[in-house]
Amino acid sequence: MADRIRLLPEIISNQIKAGEVVEYPSSAIKEMVENAIDAGATKVTVNFINGGRDLIQIIDNGCGMSPSDARMAFECHATSKIKELDDIYALSTFGFRGEALASIAAISQVELTTRQRDAEVGTKVVINGGEFASQTPVATPVGSQFTVRNIFYNTPGRRKFIDERQSQLPNMIKTEFRRIALCHPEVAMELMSDKSSIYSLPKSSLFERIIGIVGSAAKKNFIEVGVETSIAKIEGYISRASAAKVRADQYLFVNGRYFKSPYFNKAIIKAYEHLIPAGSQPSFFIYLTVNPERVDVNVHAQKIEVRFADTDAIWQIINAAVRESLAKTGSISMMDFEAEDLIDIPVATTGVSYQMPKETTCDNYNPFATEGVSGNTRPLKSTFSDIGLEFSSRSAADDFSMPATNSNFEFDFIDSEPSEQYLELDSAIDTTISAVHYIGRRYASLMIGGVLCAIDLTRARERILFDRYAAVLDGGRSVSQQLLFPQRLTLSDSEYSLIEEWAVDFAALGFDIAMLGNSSIDVKGIPADLNAERIDIAIYELLQSLALPHEVESMRREQMALTLAQSQAATKVQYTQADAEAIANQLMECANHQTTPSGKSIITFITLDDIQQKLA
Repeated sequence: MADRIRLLPEIISNQIKAGEVVEYPSSAIKEMVENAIDAGATKVTVNFINGGRDLIQIIDNGCGMSPSDARMAFECHATSKIKELDDIYALSTFGFRGEALASIAAISQVELTTRQRDAEVGTKVVINGGEFASQTPVATPVGSQFTVRNIFYNTPGRRKFIDERQSQLPNMIKTEFRRIALCHPEVAMELMSDKSSIYSLPKSSLFERIIGIVGSAAKKNFIEVGVETSIAKIEGYISRASAAKVRADQYLFVNGRYFKSPYFNKAIIKAYEHLIPAGSQPSFFIYLTVNPERVDVNVHAQKIEVRFADTDAIWQIINAAVRESLAKTGSISMMDFEAEDLIDIPVATTGVSYQMPKETTCDNYNPFATEGVSGNTRPLKSTFSDIGLEFSSRSAADDFSMPATNSNFEFDFIDSEPSEQYLELDSAIDTTISAVHYIGRRYASLMIGGVLCAIDLTRARERILFDRYAAVLDGGRSVSQQLLFPQRLTLSDSEYSLIEEWAVDFAALGFDIAMLGNSSIDVKGIPADLNAERIDIAIYELLQSLALPHEVESMRREQMALTLAQSQAATKVQYTQADAEAIANQLMECANHQTTPSGKSIITFITLDDIQQKLA
């Protein structure tokens, strides 16, 4: 019987490997960008067309390659990263297998143009479907330029597979680009799609690079993490508990390499226990530095699965580091043993008898009596009568007026606590506003139906704006002010999807937003009462509210109205007398003018007890 086992041709072998090493166009970009950084590049540009199916181009200013190395780079297992097996366990580079370029060349049409710094001319290598086509000298800048066309063109099954996922390909590329960019803030990086820039990230600090990825609106939401032990060094940034959201940015890196670990993710989430709502997640960017000999990155061809020799210890270190950072912000309460005015609680001692305090009663107490219980206390009415103030009885307040010489001053004070009807100020009560005076800071005094009150102008604005935004989201439309120069914002993929999903509601609020694709938007118009300097913050906070879980759609719209109202009301304003009068009148038109949407009091009444306490 004839022998049936034989060696596969090298081209077919490389095509098979390509399905593992180069699963999608994004995988090819990852491998080539990592090679560029390993080559010492300080600037890397990535361009792709049609999700990478038609074209992928990587340009770097690294060390370049000699003509011989440029040809050899496409041979299987050709690498400059390791020489012997032990080198795998002390890696300081991304690539080391020598499989990536051979796999990419096996399933696409590749051109490599490269030049070393000390060479007068460069070299251009062309390979089609794994077969060498040509190599010629060319004039080219120092560095390398890889051009990959028609990926998977000679593997129809694989090509059909990525065609079915065409809409997902751009997001996959952005995901891989972000992972590498977050590892290397010292490298200027740009990502372009069909000649349009998606990310343009200059050389920066780590925090600036993170903000360049997630957007400037999130800058105030992060706190730093940092701890160093004999096992591992932990550094990075985590989001405040108040900034948790449903779809968060979560990244783990070890020795400059992105990796996935549900186990370590749990160490971080555990630190937020009882601090964030159910269903929401914190964002984090955690960087581990571990002895390379204690880490195995040779687990999977894509190198995103990593094994640690000290897994449990690192879990504890990560959890403790995150908890420590949260504690510094007050998110996790800490016991204070030096607080003043502590309650003195006597310690129970054996053999000591304790007695209950004696109870006393007053049999002749009458809450409606005009005199004090003991007859020694004079009520305020009698005291004011002695100085010429005349009162007429009312059910819930005492009216009084100055003597005739001062009859132009008239006030109503509420005797002790206001009755329920005064607190509600419903339609049965006179709500006419008069004598509005701006006191200072954020407060004004006024008369409502003849009763002296004080209002918090900032909280009043919150109520007014909330009612206005809730109304437009319920079927109306807000006035929009057009910007002279549109403001471009780069969002995360999930945030971009939320704006697309809730575009009608953003328009109703007064936002004029152009969706540019690639997670970028142009804000061309904003609500008329929105501060133009807070555009990015307002949109970010609205997206945060939309990302939170809500039982019904109307609740989500109500949360949008509340978020925008609070964002606007929180803006520092130097009020004027005219502002105080306008806000007071607008407040009385609201169905609820007593409290903010979050339940804080807007109005307070000036009572006789208040005066007595202040003038005692």
